[in-house]
Amino acid sequence: MIYQPQKYKIEDKAMAPFIDPNEIWDYINGFKNPSTERVLEVIDRALNKNRLTLEETAVLVNTTDPALIEAIKDGARKLKEQVYGRRIVLFAPLYIGNYCTNNCAYCGFRTSNKDQLRVTLNKEEIVKEVETLEDAGHKRLILVFGEHPEYSAKFIAESVCTVYGVKKGFGEIRRVNINAAPFDVEGFMTIKEAGIGTYQVFQETYHPETYLEVHQGGKKRDYDWRLTALDRAQEAGIDDVGIGTLLGLYDWRFEILGLVRHVNHFEAVYNVGPHTISFPRIKKASGYAIDQKYAVSDADFTKLVAILRLAVPYTGLILTAREPSHVRDEVLQFGVSQIDGGTNIEMKGYSNRKPEQNLNAEQFEINDNRSLQEVMTELIEKEYIPSFCTACYRLNRTGEHFMEFSVPGFIKRFCQPNAMLTLAEYLEDYASDEIKTKGYRLILDNLEHYPDDAFKEKLIERLDLIKKGQRDLSF
Repeated sequence: MIYQPQKYKIEDKAMAPFIDPNEIWDYINGFKNPSTERVLEVIDRALNKNRLTLEETAVLVNTTDPALIEAIKDGARKLKEQVYGRRIVLFAPLYIGNYCTNNCAYCGFRTSNKDQLRVTLNKEEIVKEVETLEDAGHKRLILVFGEHPEYSAKFIAESVCTVYGVKKGFGEIRRVNINAAPFDVEGFMTIKEAGIGTYQVFQETYHPETYLEVHQGGKKRDYDWRLTALDRAQEAGIDDVGIGTLLGLYDWRFEILGLVRHVNHFEAVYNVGPHTISFPRIKKASGYAIDQKYAVSDADFTKLVAILRLAVPYTGLILTAREPSHVRDEVLQFGVSQIDGGTNIEMKGYSNRKPEQNLNAEQFEINDNRSLQEVMTELIEKEYIPSFCTACYRLNRTGEHFMEFSVPGFIKRFCQPNAMLTLAEYLEDYASDEIKTKGYRLILDNLEHYPDDAFKEKLIERLDLIKKGQRDLSF
């Protein structure tokens, strides 16, 4: 895949900072009150699956006309359908350790928080958590670690291997993603050897002054070290990376342009885009009261999700259980392609589930406590295809190879049938009779309208094999 990244004031170079905050504000301030024609022109360009520039993204974030905002959302709906179809990828977070040497004002894990109950899961405890997740039907996990000497690259790699080794009945974890501290190139290489999927490092805020205000101690206080973290991951051969920003720390318009600038950097230096983008809104945490100055309203949140979908057509957008179910349900329509289900972020929380959240035992408050079965039921009833697919990762369709499929939108050809196959596995192994009936009805409805008869025949054959007991089939 050959990209055409833009050139900005700071030249994009490997493992070098690239954010110029004044440049980002110049774009935001320079394209206020965009005309109807200009907004529609940008939407049309996105619908042709072009990644948007900072200027074009600034046009959309400055759009305030309700009719044009609806046009942005409609465009995002169309684009999502073109690229991703109706499938929604499901995963679960698993917190391995919450010791941390950083002092991030917004985080319950911050080192100054003496109320936080510190825990590091040992191997037996990891196995117990994973078995519980497998019993629910999960196939994809993201392991979360604080930043602490105990959580070395070797420790993370060993934790990944432990997770992959857990097999219970038909249960197995097929993809392990990581959300942890940045490492040097050697550390990232150690983690890569464990067979991870995506490595996430969120910048939290791309605004340098705000970054220093909220990151008050620890290695994370180094803005540039964190900004270039995923460059080091790329240098180590980890070509599936996830970026993100924590909305509510600074002006959301700046953060969205910061994300797009980060995407441009990857394209310019590594000829690849990020595999995923996350954009959580800040939530309550132990000992932390949210500053409302930059709080993002539901209206702005749904708007910015649609803008991100248009701005980066080929990148998965992740929405987590921080958001309440009604917000998650809305943004699934026009942007989000991955969600978590049955989430519990308390340490050892899956095997020891409690009726109430304890902020002193978790990183932040979550607002969607539905079980995986409840999430699956709702997705199926709304005619989304829940997916536990991990085929691209295991068939080496990652990094630049993944982009060769996804940028033109061809990934839909693989994602949709693989989603149906993993849904069939779930229906056979974990679903109630009611969900099983609804799920197979959804699969049959999608097969009826499948455009490629030859491919459809192969898909039907594999669905029949799953009913006969075979597992882990894909295209």
